[in-house]
Amino acid sequence: MRKRYEKAVCNDGYTVSVQADKFVYCTPRRDGARAYSEVELGFPSEHDSLLDAYACPMTGQSFGYVPVGVVRQLIAKHGGLKSKTPLPPGVIVGGES
Repeated sequence: MRKRYEKAVCNDGYTVSVQADKFVYCTPRRDGARAYSEVELGFPSEHDSLLDAYACPMTGQSFGYVPVGVVRQLIAKHGGLKSKTPLPPGVIVGGES
């Protein structure tokens, strides 16, 4: 069964899907990795220029191979995580992954 992560919810209300498995644009591109260095983001609640370089030109709503450092910056920019929703391994924010 494919693991799907719930949307990350930030303190300012910003939400974004953060996914990593063999079916999405991430590194490594496999299930059950100990840590991912790049993940796929999707369906952000609003535009954020941090993601512009990773946008899929066909959808404009998915962002492939986003380095986890950029994901951390994005979450910090939006006030940190509001929920304790698990993120893919390697996307560590304030000691949580």
